Amino acid sequence: MAHLQKLVLICFFSIIFKCMDKVSAQTNNPEKNRPNIIFIMTDDHTKQAMSSYGSVINQTPNIDRIANEGIRFENSFVTNSICAPSRAVALTGKYSHINGLKDNRDEFNGDQMTFPKLLQKAGYQTALIGKWHLKTTPQGFDTWKILPGQGAYYNPKFIENGDTTKYEGYVTTLITDFALQTLDSFDKEKPFCLLYFHKAPHRNWMPDSKHLSMYDSTEIPMPETFFDDYKTRSAAAREQDMEVVNLYNSFDMKIHPVGDEAEYSGGNKAFKEKAKKNWAQVYNSLTDEQRQAWDAAYEPKNKAFNAANLSGKELAKWKYQRYIKDYLRCVASVDENIGRLLDYLDEKGLAENTVIIYTSDQGFYLGEHGWYDKRFMYEESLGMPLLVRYPKEIPAGSTSEDLVLNLDFCSTILDYAGVEIPGEIQGESIRPILKGQKPEQWRKEIYYHYYEYPHGWHNVKKHYGIRTNKYKLIHFYDDIDASELYDLQNDPHELNNIYGNKNAVKIQHEMEQKLIKIRQYYKDVD
Repeated sequence: MAHLQKLVLICFFSIIFKCMDKVSAQTNNPEKNRPNIIFIMTDDHTKQAMSSYGSVINQTPNIDRIANEGIRFENSFVTNSICAPSRAVALTGKYSHINGLKDNRDEFNGDQMTFPKLLQKAGYQTALIGKWHLKTTPQGFDTWKILPGQGAYYNPKFIENGDTTKYEGYVTTLITDFALQTLDSFDKEKPFCLLYFHKAPHRNWMPDSKHLSMYDSTEIPMPETFFDDYKTRSAAAREQDMEVVNLYNSFDMKIHPVGDEAEYSGGNKAFKEKAKKNWAQVYNSLTDEQRQAWDAAYEPKNKAFNAANLSGKELAKWKYQRYIKDYLRCVASVDENIGRLLDYLDEKGLAENTVIIYTSDQGFYLGEHGWYDKRFMYEESLGMPLLVRYPKEIPAGSTSEDLVLNLDFCSTILDYAGVEIPGEIQGESIRPILKGQKPEQWRKEIYYHYYEYPHGWHNVKKHYGIRTNKYKLIHFYDDIDASELYDLQNDPHELNNIYGNKNAVKIQHEMEQKLIKIRQYYKDVD
C-alpha cells in the first residue's frame, strides 16, 4: 500500500513539474508571449454598411463578432480619403506630405520605414495577401501575393514574388483561401503579422455568383440627404462628379449598351467610351458558367429598365437601388469570408493570442448628398470603421469616443509587438484606449488633407481642414478659395455651412487658429 502511494506521489509531482516547466518555458520565451497580428483592410467599406455601427440596410454578423468580442471606435478617421494614400499612411504612420504619396498617381517609396519592416527585423513572420495598390514592389514581407492594381472581381490575376498567375473564382474568396494557406505555412513557434487586404467593395461592385439575387425583393431605404441641393455649401460640393445618377450604365450598372451611352451615364464624358469597353472586357472575362448565372440574375432587370425609359428623379432612384444592392452584395461576401478566418483562428487555438484589427481604407458615400465614392472631408468619407479584438487585453463589447486616425495603426501594431516606436512616426499608439484607459494628453482634434485635383477622378477640389468633437472647418483651395464651417452636434449631416455667419464669428476664429496650429504640428505648412 505504501509503495502504491509512493508511486502515485511520484506521478503527481512529475506532472506538476512538467506543467511548471512548460509555463516557465512560455514565460521565458518572448516569441510565444508576443501576440500574433492580423490586420484586415477592406476597400471602401463604410460604417453605414455595418450592423455593428447600426446599419439599417444590411447585416454583417461575422464582422460584428470582432466588435462584440473587442472594441468599436465611434470616432475613427482617415487623413486623406483615397485608396493608395490611406494605405501609405497606415504603413508608415506619417501624413501624405511626409511619406510622399499624396494621391493615386504617386508611387509608394518602399525604401522608407514601415511597420512590416520593423516587425520582420524583430522576428515576426510577415505576409501580405490581397490588394496592395501602391505600384511598387512590397518590402518587409516574408511572403506576399497581391492583385495587380485594383484587381478583378472574377478570375483575378495575382502577383507572387514577381510571377503573375490567373485564378478562376471570386476575388474575395480567393484572397481568403490564400490567407488561410499562408497562416498554415507559418512556423507555430514564432509570432506572425498578416495583412489580409480585400478588394471589395470597391467600384464596380460585382457580387459573387451566389449573391447575385440578394436583396431583389427588398427596397433599400434612401438616405434623407439623397436629393441634397448644396445651397449653403461652396462651389466644391456642386462641381464634384460623383453623383449616383451619373454612374455609367455599362461599367457601373452592368447594362449592355446599344450604341452610345445614355445621357445620364457618366458625368465624365471623356470616359464614356472607355466605360463601355471596360464593361465588355469584364463581362467577356467570365467563364460560361459565371456568365450564365450573371445573365439569369441581371438581364430581366436590365430589360425592364430599358423599357421604362426613366429620367430625372426616377432614374436616380433606380440607379441608387442597383448601386446599393451590388455594393451590399459585395459586403456580404467579405463578411462571410471574414467568418471563415475567425473560425480558422478558433479551430487552431490562435484566437486568444491574436490581435485582430478591422478597418477600411476610408469611408464611402452610400447615396448621402446624392453621391458615391469618397475624397471629401464630410463625415461619410472622413469616418472609417475600426474594430479591434484581443481577448487577453481588450474588454469584450467596449466602445470608444476618442478621436483616432489611420495614422495610429503603425504605432499601435509596433506597441503590441514590443517594438520601439521610432520618433519620426506621427501617429500614436491606441493601446491604452484599447485596454480601457484614458490617456492624459490624447488629441482633441484631427487634421485632414486631400490633394487629387484637377487630375484624376470625380473633380473634388483640393482641401484641408480640422475636426473636433463639436465643429469642423474645411478650406478648399487651388482654383478656389472657400471655407466651410459646421456645427456637428446640431447639424450632423453638414447641410448648413455657417462660415461667415455673424453668430459663428467666435467659433470660426477659434477653429481657424486651431487649424494653423495643427498644420504646424504636423509640418504641413506649404
